[in-house]
Amino acid sequence: MSDPDPSSIRSLAVATEDVVDAAIYTRENPGTAVLRVTPPFHGRMRARLHVFHDEGGRVSGAIHLEPDDLLAEAVLEDYPSFDALSFDDRSEDDPGEDPDRIRKRRERALETWRERAADAILDTVVLGRVDGIDSGHRVDVKRLG
Repeated sequence: MSDPDPSSIRSLAVATEDVVDAAIYTRENPGTAVLRVTPPFHGRMRARLHVFHDEGGRVSGAIHLEPDDLLAEAVLEDYPSFDALSFDDRSEDDPGEDPDRIRKRRERALETWRERAADAILDTVVLGRVDGIDSGHRVDVKRLG
C-alpha cells in the first residue's frame, strides 16, 4: 500500500556509498547533494543520491535528507579540510610544499574519513521537512552495501 503521507514510512534503505559521497560532494562543491525519497510513500523506502537544484517552486512531495543528518557528529567534525592538513612530514630543508604531496596527503585523509563515515551512519533519522512542511517523523535507517 502506498501513501502520499511520509508518516507511513517505517524505514529507509540507503547505500552507504551514497551517504558518504553526498557528504563529500556538498563540502567540496558549490551545489548540494541530498538523499531523496520520492512519493508515493510506503513502509519501506529507498533514499537515493540526488544533486539538488532549485526546482523552481515545483511541489514534488519528495523528501530531501541532508547527508549530515545521517552521519554521526564526531565524524562530521573530523572532515579533513585543506586547512586542517598536517604539514609535519615536511622537511625543514623544504621551504615550500609540493602540490603533488599536498594532493596525495589530501587523498589519503579523505579515504580514511570515507571509511570512518561509512561506519558512522546513524540507525534512525527524523524526516523533517517535506516541501516546507515539518513532519518530525522518526524512521529506521537500513544500510545497503
